[in-house]
Amino acid sequence: MREAEFSRSSRETKIKVIINLDGTGQTDITTGIGFFDHLLTLFAFHGSFDLTIKAEGDLDVDDHHTVEDVAIVLGLAIKEALGEKVGINRYGFFLLPMDEALARVVCDISGRPTLVFDAQFTREQIGDMATENVKEFFKALINSVGLTTHIGILSGENNHHMAEAIFKAFGRSLSEAVKVVTEKVPSSKGLID
Repeated sequence: MREAEFSRSSRETKIKVIINLDGTGQTDITTGIGFFDHLLTLFAFHGSFDLTIKAEGDLDVDDHHTVEDVAIVLGLAIKEALGEKVGINRYGFFLLPMDEALARVVCDISGRPTLVFDAQFTREQIGDMATENVKEFFKALINSVGLTTHIGILSGENNHHMAEAIFKAFGRSLSEAVKVVTEKVPSSKGLID
């Protein structure tokens, strides 16, 4: 089992994450931000990752620190669970429809953090989460794991559907990338930093 547990405390947040990359999509997530909990649950369910997240943050300020710090700790846990990355598929790709919204997520577990994010939200908030923090979540996560990730909304009108489609597609894409398919490190260099 490729599992990891990671914790981080600061003056702004206290985060604990446990992930099993070879799970079944079981979750126990509490961040204090209802819509964020929903998105993380969708990510884990569609990626078939078992995921526990316990977060306390300065929500009296806003949701930014909690969203960003959860992403950092989740990314570090994913990176630790991947270990030396021996045998992984490395690349993942998924197109996901959510009613009128269509999300495309392509990722490469390359060790080189790069995010290309092309999604235009038309509302400032969805529930209790700022829509700008969807991109902030992925920036922090991708830097922590070392992923090259392209995220795009190809069509969409409903902001809730667009955000859900992104998180579901990311779960599916990452699940494909972490799948063990060989006994080799998937790089002509012989390693992935």
